[in-house]
Amino acid sequence: MHPFPAEEPEAHSLAARMPALLVEAQRVAHTVTHGTHGRRRAGPGETFWQFRHYDHNDSISGIDWRRSGSSDHLFVREREWEAAHTVWLWIDLSPSMRFRSFLSKTPKDSRAVVLGLALAELLSRGGERVGVFGKVPFTGRNATRRVAEVLVRDEKSTTSLPPPARINRFSECLLFSDFLEPVQETAARLEEIASQGVRGHLVQVLDPAEETLPYEGRTEFSSSEGSDRVIAGRAETLRELYQERMQKHHDGLAAAAKRLNWSYIVHHTDRPAEEVVLVLHNRLAGLERDYRYRPPTPEVTPVVPEKEART
Repeated sequence: MHPFPAEEPEAHSLAARMPALLVEAQRVAHTVTHGTHGRRRAGPGETFWQFRHYDHNDSISGIDWRRSGSSDHLFVREREWEAAHTVWLWIDLSPSMRFRSFLSKTPKDSRAVVLGLALAELLSRGGERVGVFGKVPFTGRNATRRVAEVLVRDEKSTTSLPPPARINRFSECLLFSDFLEPVQETAARLEEIASQGVRGHLVQVLDPAEETLPYEGRTEFSSSEGSDRVIAGRAETLRELYQERMQKHHDGLAAAAKRLNWSYIVHHTDRPAEEVVLVLHNRLAGLERDYRYRPPTPEVTPVVPEKEART
C-alpha cells in the first residue's frame, strides 16, 4: 500500500484511506492547538496554576488566606492537573457510515475517523492516555498512529452501537457514529457505559442530505445495511415528514445524553472538522471538577430584618 494515496474518494477500504486520514487528523489537531497552552486545567498536582473565587462546593482548607486577605473575596489556590487521564474512543465503521451524498465531499466514516484521530493527537500531546473500546490505552508520541492501526484491524465491524466494554471509573469516552439506530436501543447501551462511572460525549456524524432529504422526482432509496428498497414517485413530498422524524430522533438522543449528564453534538460532513474538534477539546479540558456528584444548592430565602419588615 502506498503510504499516501493521492486520490481515493470513493474507496470503501479504511485501510487504504487511513494514511491520508491520519495526516488530515494531524492537520486538524495542529489547527486547533495553534495559540493554546497545553493542558491548562485544575486538579491534583504540585504546580501552581491560578487563583479563583471560592465556591460553596470547595473545601475550606483550599482557601488561600494570604491572597484572600488582600481582597473582599475568598480565593482558592488551584494547581495544574498533572495526573494522566484516560479517554476511550469508539468510531462506528459499519456500512451505513460509508454514505456520501452530492452535498458533501466526505464520507461519514472518513470524517468520524479524522475527528477521533485528531482528538487522540491532541490528548496524547497533553500526556493523556487514549484507547479504543476493548483495547489497551496508548500514551506518547505514537499513540495516534497506534489507535489508527487498531481501527484498521476493526474496519470490518458491522455493529452500529458501541460494544460492551469495561471502562475505568472517572474515564471519559468519545463516541462517533451516525446514531441512526432506534433511540431506545442507543440509550440502553449508553446507560450501560455510564453505569461504570464514565463521562461521555456523543458526536452524531451525518451527511447533510440525511438532514434535508434534498431529492426530487422518482427516487430509489436502498438500505446500506440490508436489502430493503423503497421507490418514491415524488421524493419531495416526503421531505417535511422526514425532517420532522429526524428532528424527533435528535431530540430523543439529546434527552438520553442529558439524563446521563453527557454532551451531544451533531456534525455534518460538509462542515470543517475543526469546529467539532475545538468544541470537544474545550469540553474535555474543563470537566475534571464535574466528575464528583454535587447536590443542587438549596434555595435560601433571604431573611428580612425586623426593622425593614415594619417599614
